Amino acid sequence: MHIRSSTTTPRLKRTLLVVLSAFAGVILFAGTGASGGQPRSTAVSAQDDNGPKPTIVLIHGAFADASGWSGVITRLQDRGYTVLAPANPLRGVANDSAYIASVLASISGPIVLVGHSYGGEVITNAATGNPNVKALVYIAAFAPDAGETSGGLVAKFPGSMLTPQNLVFRPFPGGLDGYINPIVFRDVFAADLPAKTTAVMAASQRPGALSTLSDLSGVPAWKTIPSWYMVANQDHAIPPALERFMAARMHAKTVQIDSSHVAMMSHPGDVTDLILSAAGAD
Repeated sequence: MHIRSSTTTPRLKRTLLVVLSAFAGVILFAGTGASGGQPRSTAVSAQDDNGPKPTIVLIHGAFADASGWSGVITRLQDRGYTVLAPANPLRGVANDSAYIASVLASISGPIVLVGHSYGGEVITNAATGNPNVKALVYIAAFAPDAGETSGGLVAKFPGSMLTPQNLVFRPFPGGLDGYINPIVFRDVFAADLPAKTTAVMAASQRPGALSTLSDLSGVPAWKTIPSWYMVANQDHAIPPALERFMAARMHAKTVQIDSSHVAMMSHPGDVTDLILSAAGAD
């Protein structure tokens, strides 16, 4: 659009600037606005009767990226939901939670916040104090209480294959990254996906800073926000017994599925159904 100032009235220019600014905001943030109000710990879903559909925000964990949500995203979009799957920095609980909290602050209206694996620890911290987050959904994810660590939780239950001998370590400025050894990636992370798919995932995995295993979690959002949980019964990364323990502790509405750690990839329909339940669309 080209506007010649010599032929445009001041009033028209102001109107066009407002429209263009709003359009830019939609592109950048898919719904920017100030949040307000108070948390509703008694809410049973994210969508009030005749209210707006919530924005669904999907947070990935370590050894993965946002593309793992692709099958879930298309299903949610087909149902008319606005979906955002930001990149989780994987640089530490405090840093990652602050970053995701800043993303949430850019969204107006109700939010359903979903976390997979380590992403569960991030949403547990990032949602605290945000009144727009109406529901939390954990997909084979960590849900620590205040003062707990993901490393400490895993140590309480046997069965995780995320052991030092199955990891590759590489230093980065200021810390040490952990990758799953490509040789065992499929067995550890995604045993129910095709080998060709997991070979690509292993090559493109995003590492997590090892410091996250000992980072203390803060005040958990699940104590005030209704929660849903999917237990992956064939999970070799987070022990299923630990997943059931965390789900029961936070009184989450829980489903169990025979899936590897990446349930959102191997069973995207079931994961979508759980998210829709949290959104009040079931």
